[in-house]
Amino acid sequence: MEFLASLAVLLVVAKSLEWAFEKLEIHPIIAHVLTGITLGPFLLGIVKSGEGLEVLAQFGLIMMMLYMGLTSNFSAIAQNTKKAVVVASLGVAFSFILGFLTVYSFGRNLVTAVFVGATLGNTAIEVTSGVLLREHVRREISSILMGAAFVDDIIAVYLIGIITGMSRGSLNPVFFGVLTVKIVFFIVATLLVSELIFKRSQRFYTIVKNLNIFFTFTLILTFTLAILAEWVGLNQIIGAYLAGLTISRLRERKDPLVITRIKLNELIENLQVVLTEFFIPLFFIYVGLEFNPPLGSLSLGFILLLYTSAVLGKLFGCGLGSKLFGLSWKDSTLIGIGMGGRGSLEMAILTFGLKTGIIDQSVFASVIVVSMLTALTTPIFFRTYIERALKG
Repeated sequence: MEFLASLAVLLVVAKSLEWAFEKLEIHPIIAHVLTGITLGPFLLGIVKSGEGLEVLAQFGLIMMMLYMGLTSNFSAIAQNTKKAVVVASLGVAFSFILGFLTVYSFGRNLVTAVFVGATLGNTAIEVTSGVLLREHVRREISSILMGAAFVDDIIAVYLIGIITGMSRGSLNPVFFGVLTVKIVFFIVATLLVSELIFKRSQRFYTIVKNLNIFFTFTLILTFTLAILAEWVGLNQIIGAYLAGLTISRLRERKDPLVITRIKLNELIENLQVVLTEFFIPLFFIYVGLEFNPPLGSLSLGFILLLYTSAVLGKLFGCGLGSKLFGLSWKDSTLIGIGMGGRGSLEMAILTFGLKTGIIDQSVFASVIVVSMLTALTTPIFFRTYIERALKG
């Protein structure tokens, strides 16, 4: 099938599935990945993943990371900074340990086990925010959930840098230390420079006022930071995410006329249409097209244990972190459940791991299934627990 015809078929099927799933409150990521799996080589073999689709998917990934950064609220953890950091860190730690032990116990090598453990450590902020939009919870709970999900993203950015380093050489202590310094320096330097420019430079105000110039500036910043990230040995998507996060800090700017916030919201709204309707779906469709494990290589037991590790890692880690700050067991459990969803970042990391040979097709496919299961079940668990807690 020709490239344009393939593109049209993939998008039509993906959006049709998305609209059907929307009525069931199923996350659109699942519809997009299933489209690639169904039409790709694993099932029907109608569409193959060619160079054109790969280029569009990679561009979609960079734009998705930009969008995630733009919609992140850097000041979201201001009210519950310590709680958010502790909850997120313990959630990542428990998920990593359980994921690592599961993979390693099934005879996989150390690098693969570390990779999967790190991948399962992140919470999908889009799943968490989607849950909170549908369910009414106390402001303290929602602020901790969103703050912890934001901290999770920062930790994930760090882990992506580590994983990139893993693909380029062994992580001996010296290599690990140098890489950590580079990652921290790049993130901190980017945020400090952005604060200096956006809060003190009056010239930037003229850029923001004109939406076309503002859009162009955002794209230039995105690709500049992506290139710089690659130059210092990190992954391009780290730079793209930081570009979005940098622009999002305009919310902190003191503006009596609120023009900067208005223009930022307009930028996000304009980007949202082309990203959510075209580029982001294409990336997840591409993930589905890459899903092609050999027949018989998938282990149901491995997938179920990995799924259990992913859910329990967040439940125990985030729940314990919440309890340390005096929250009730009901609230702590609710936070642990709400942090259980995985999604876009995990699939981006998995695709990178497959391309660089850190993981094979069977591990890639297994973790993809686990990610989709958590995105599917987290809203159900969250809603069910709230209903039972209210009755109790």
